[in-house]
Amino acid sequence: MEAAQEYLKEQNEFDDNDEPSSLPYNSPFRSTRLHIQRSNVCSRAYFVVVMVFFHVYILNVIALLLYVHYNNGPGDLVSGDGGSSAADSDNGKSLPHPAPSSRELHVEDYSQSFSLPRIEGIRVGHVQRVSLVPDKTHEMKTLSLKPLLFEIPGFLSEEECRVVVQLAQLKGLMDSQATASSQEQEESNQPLLSLSTEEVFSLLDLNQDGLLQKQEIVSHSHSQDGTWLSPDNLRQILTGLESCPTGMLTLGDFRHVYDVSQHPGQEKSGKLHSQFKQRSKHTWLFQGPGSHHVLRTLRNRVTSLTRLPSALVELSEPLQVIRYEHGDFSNSHYDSSPSNSETTCAHTRLAGNTSALTEVPCRYLTVLFYLTSVEEGGEVTFPVADNRTYEEQALVQDGVDLTDTQETCSRGNLRIKPTAGTVLLWYNHLSDGRGWMGELDEYSLHGDCPVRRGVKWVANSWINVDPDYQQQARYQRVVAQRHQAKSGMDYQSLSHSDLHQDL
Repeated sequence: MEAAQEYLKEQNEFDDNDEPSSLPYNSPFRSTRLHIQRSNVCSRAYFVVVMVFFHVYILNVIALLLYVHYNNGPGDLVSGDGGSSAADSDNGKSLPHPAPSSRELHVEDYSQSFSLPRIEGIRVGHVQRVSLVPDKTHEMKTLSLKPLLFEIPGFLSEEECRVVVQLAQLKGLMDSQATASSQEQEESNQPLLSLSTEEVFSLLDLNQDGLLQKQEIVSHSHSQDGTWLSPDNLRQILTGLESCPTGMLTLGDFRHVYDVSQHPGQEKSGKLHSQFKQRSKHTWLFQGPGSHHVLRTLRNRVTSLTRLPSALVELSEPLQVIRYEHGDFSNSHYDSSPSNSETTCAHTRLAGNTSALTEVPCRYLTVLFYLTSVEEGGEVTFPVADNRTYEEQALVQDGVDLTDTQETCSRGNLRIKPTAGTVLLWYNHLSDGRGWMGELDEYSLHGDCPVRRGVKWVANSWINVDPDYQQQARYQRVVAQRHQAKSGMDYQSLSHSDLHQDL
């Protein structure tokens, strides 16, 4: 009873100090309800702040993507290897390609830096769709991964094939360079003058100190009277000199090195067993401003297909058109050359190594156009395509040289029959892993089987790249400087005819 009175007394005191309420037991919850409302207000403010920051972040990301997109147009190159494109092709979508620009190239186009993309092969037999012309999609099929080789049927129309053949006939064709028979080749390797080893050593030893030094050999390579020593001879001698610990050759050392250079077949130098032989006729067709619109269209289409900068394609070699008649062929060979400190790329000779022994072709990739179909023969063969390993010794089996397409064409790993309008694209070099051209791909060895019936017309479009990135950049700057110096001249004055050598 006393406890009940005490509780009522405390309750009356609480009601006197607080606002009236209809239910006494509701009063203690009033402060709790106010606490919940204050917490909701704080949570709502925090949510608004978070959402503002989130939207600002999204806007920044979109702005960054737009900046990258508009700063990587068709003249520039996005570093990458096309992995996303391959994924799109699996979904049945067309691969995105930069539209070739019709404007003339400016100085900045030549002097800009860029990387080299590579189309992903995925796997042999993989087909991806590419958009090269308006309202049409081409299928690009992977034929091999070593080398990375693609086939694109219907790349040229029947009319385009006919025009290119007619332009080549109008220009006039010349016999392609071909080596003589093996006996004639052996005779041609002999010195034109009957000189002893001592006399050769004395002629090379410019300061007559009894020691042969590198600079003396390099100086001789630029002389006009050294017809009795070929570039291969000089390269063999230079290789022997560099292998000496002293960096110089005595007469005794030179005797051994000179004998090897005169009989390269007796050493294991890693060279192909047979000399390159070819029988065909060819000509060159300029594709720059002022040329036939079909030739310019093909050049732009190659730019879209390869995804290379327009400036790089513009400054590459002209289109080579070749005619193979009955029995014509070419032995297996490489379109490009391995990098060597003693050689310089022919297309960058303006900024090249002046002490180099020889100029060599440097071709990042090859685009081969089939202009006609052939009734029988005339296939392009890749003898070692997709081999597990590559060994040059394996090219000779049971005394038969697999690079001799006249005898062993049918034994090649991969052969592609000529079909008018079809294009083959392959990379002659591997990637260096940093977006530039690496070592020569030994699996890109290829040749042309003899034509058995019909006439075979093909065209080659080579993209020239120097494996030395700095050298390529110097060459681009030289082109830019010449363009500035000749700003009043037509662009054709800066074409391949002035800046390049027909290889």
